[in-house]
Amino acid sequence: VQLQASGGGLVQAGGSLRLSCAASGRTFSSYVMGWFRQAPGKEREFVAAFSWNGGSTYYTDSVKGRFTISRDNAKNTVYLQMNSLKPEDTAVYHCAARASRAVVDVPGGYAYWGQGTLVTVSS
Repeated sequence: VQLQASGGGLVQAGGSLRLSCAASGRTFSSYVMGWFRQAPGKEREFVAAFSWNGGSTYYTDSVKGRFTISRDNAKNTVYLQMNSLKPEDTAVYHCAARASRAVVDVPGGYAYWGQGTLVTVSS
C-alpha cells in the first residue's frame, strides 16, 4: 500500500483543516486506517483510526469532539477533519495503514506510512 497525505498548512487557533490520505496498491477497504502526529522533539502519537469495515472510529482523548476521521472506499481515501484547532495540535501528521481487523494505537502496529503533512496552528 502506498499512502499520500495532503492538506496541511498554517491556520489560526480555532480554525479548521481537512487532511486527506490517498491510498493505492492493495484492497483499501480491508485495511485499518489511522492518523498519527509528531510534534518537534516528541514521539509520534496516535490521533485517530477507522476500523477495516468502517464500522468504528477511535480517537485520542485530546482530539475527541474536535477531529473526525472518515473514509471513502470508492476513492481509496481517508480524511481527518480537524476543527477548533489549538496550538498544541501543531505537528507533522502521518496517515498509516494496518493489514488487520484489529485497531491499535501504537505506531509499530502499522506497516504502511505516508510521508506526512505539516499542520501549524498559530495562537
